[in-house]
Amino acid sequence: MENREVAKILRETAQLLEIDGAFIGRYRSYEKAAELMESLPEPIADIAKDNERLTSYPGIGERLAEHIQEILKTGDYALRKKLLKKYPHTLLDVLTLQSLGPKKVALLWKTFKAGTVEAVEKLAREGKLRDIAGFGEKSEQNILKAVEVFKKSAGRFHIHVADAAAAQISSHIAAFGKAVESVTPAGSLRRGKETIGDLDLLVTLAAGHASQKSVDAIAEHVLTFPGIEQVLAKGENKVSFRLASGMQVDVRILEKENFGAALMYFTGSKEHNVALRGRANKMGYTLNEYMLSSLKTERRVAGKTEEEIYGKLKLAYIEPELRENTGEIDAAEAGTLPTLITLADMRGDLQMHTTASDGKNSIEEMAAAAKALGYEYIALTDHSKAVTVANGMDEKRTLAQIKKIRAADEKMEGFRILAGIEVDILKDGTLDLDDEVLAQLDVVVASVHSYMNLEREAMTERLLAAIENPYTQIIAHPTGRLLLRRDAFAYDMEKILDAAKKHGVCMECNAYPDRLDLNDTYLRMAKNRGVKVVISTDSHTTANLKFMHYGVRMARRGWLEKRDVVNTLPTEKLLEALRPKGKKKGKELKG
Repeated sequence: MENREVAKILRETAQLLEIDGAFIGRYRSYEKAAELMESLPEPIADIAKDNERLTSYPGIGERLAEHIQEILKTGDYALRKKLLKKYPHTLLDVLTLQSLGPKKVALLWKTFKAGTVEAVEKLAREGKLRDIAGFGEKSEQNILKAVEVFKKSAGRFHIHVADAAAAQISSHIAAFGKAVESVTPAGSLRRGKETIGDLDLLVTLAAGHASQKSVDAIAEHVLTFPGIEQVLAKGENKVSFRLASGMQVDVRILEKENFGAALMYFTGSKEHNVALRGRANKMGYTLNEYMLSSLKTERRVAGKTEEEIYGKLKLAYIEPELRENTGEIDAAEAGTLPTLITLADMRGDLQMHTTASDGKNSIEEMAAAAKALGYEYIALTDHSKAVTVANGMDEKRTLAQIKKIRAADEKMEGFRILAGIEVDILKDGTLDLDDEVLAQLDVVVASVHSYMNLEREAMTERLLAAIENPYTQIIAHPTGRLLLRRDAFAYDMEKILDAAKKHGVCMECNAYPDRLDLNDTYLRMAKNRGVKVVISTDSHTTANLKFMHYGVRMARRGWLEKRDVVNTLPTEKLLEALRPKGKKKGKELKG
């Protein structure tokens, strides 16, 4: 089992215990263990092989270690199963609704026996919650919004979850032996979409193994993958199954000569493929999942590689992330496709957290991990005081953190640790720390963590005020969305981007897979206005630093090039590119 799967079971156990009325110390121990599982840089299954090592981690005593061993061995936990006999399994879905924590869910269950999303939605629509303690008319509206998010996200998965599943299944298939030349993910995962529905994998047969016997043998091997919950179909060259997570996987076994056509077809998008097929027809060809061929003679023209097919259609190769039929075909014909940013272009990471707020690692540990990834610099941006749940820092603690960062930076060779902050944008648009403190930081990242349900006009004014503040350099996770959990808050994005351009403020592309914010559409809007972008991981552990590539993939979907992203610059040029703090409309502000 993966760390996140173990963490999920522990967190659900904690939530069910809280609903059941357990004392806080008991369920908090499971929550802390879940947080630890997600922060570990190596698989918990490997750590747990040495029980003494497992119990050496903070908060993991002998009993909790036994529970973790049970989860790893059985895929579940006896206490969780016991609680799910007392409460419906659908209560776990209710717990995912934004604005409903375990205490409120417990109250709904006790008062109305509402144990499904549908039941809670019905109560909210009928106005039956507004007179219940802890709720109100606004709560009903928020619940209905959360239900809509739940419905839209049903059957979809975060990109890193799909990525991990694809890697595991691909490794299993490759282990079959010489008959398998390659296993390639296609579909929305290959295009870098922020959430994934079905997973498509293409298996290419090696030379000399293109026979139905080989196809059948590989198909049988595929179905021995241990994570399969249900086999859905098994055809001539395809097998489909559902994983325990609910994700559907379609595996297609192909001859090498058809690989390019199949990869193009199953990568999509549907709209891109329709446009390509229309172009092919106008040029006297027909394009399908097997080949590009002549309409008149049915003679095969191309199909082994995607590049070959695009070439025959007189188009430059179009990167998978651009294949959404949003102008990429015209650009490929005109030779004006962007040279998309790559992970290798990234020189640093400008948002992450340490133990000073809600991170799990020290200054030195975050710096060492980032340097090992080949970065030249990082900015440590712990939370400011308004975010009390994240142990946010006040002015005094921020100044102390700056000193610690400066001391750690002096000990680093060939690497810079920049002193930063993720300062909260308060309801009225002011920043959460005094100007005198903000002036001493290298990087000021500003973000919203509260009052997310403001009306569109009020939220727009709030962000405009923050952008106009002469100490704001970067707006982090600008729309506040949490994928599959919370929609973006409403504001006038065009006004915000125009203001960012005017004041030299960068917009963040947050690489954390739960956020991926800004999205591709807004990133392209930013690029078209000349607004610079920062790609940052928002890491809370050293393990999160690897999420950078998801931010890069989102940036690629937004047509971003290296020149559009400031943390592709070396350290000194980066600092020059960031807005000079304390300056507004070209004039330096005086105290």
